[in-house]
Amino acid sequence: MIKDYLHRYPFTLLAAAAITVASLVPVPEVKLAEDVPLVDKWVHMIMYGALTLIIWVEYLRQHRTPKWGRLILLGVIAPIAMSGIIELMQAYLTTCRSGEWLDFIANTIGVAFGTILGLCFHAFLRHKDKGRRS
Repeated sequence: MIKDYLHRYPFTLLAAAAITVASLVPVPEVKLAEDVPLVDKWVHMIMYGALTLIIWVEYLRQHRTPKWGRLILLGVIAPIAMSGIIELMQAYLTTCRSGEWLDFIANTIGVAFGTILGLCFHAFLRHKDKGRRS
């Protein structure tokens, strides 16, 4: 079963692992961070938007007819839950990071954008599929 998930969703698992590791290790100071307002929040939105879009794309490529309940659970609720768990881990299990509500909100906004893009990808696939049948 795990081997099946590794085969079917490799980019989802890789992205989730990369975000988890990046969220729990010390972050070096970057000069750009001082020049861009709220750069940290933008990074959070991009990371979780990308993760969510990857989930949607891999799921929709594997399933001709999506099971919407499962897709919402895996492609919306799971990334938000992962985000919250990581913020709690940062707050209580690390000394080099801090959990922040604003990070969680930025992550959730990223999930929303990723979901919108995932829905657009689904519409694209449906349109492409209709063209084949005509």
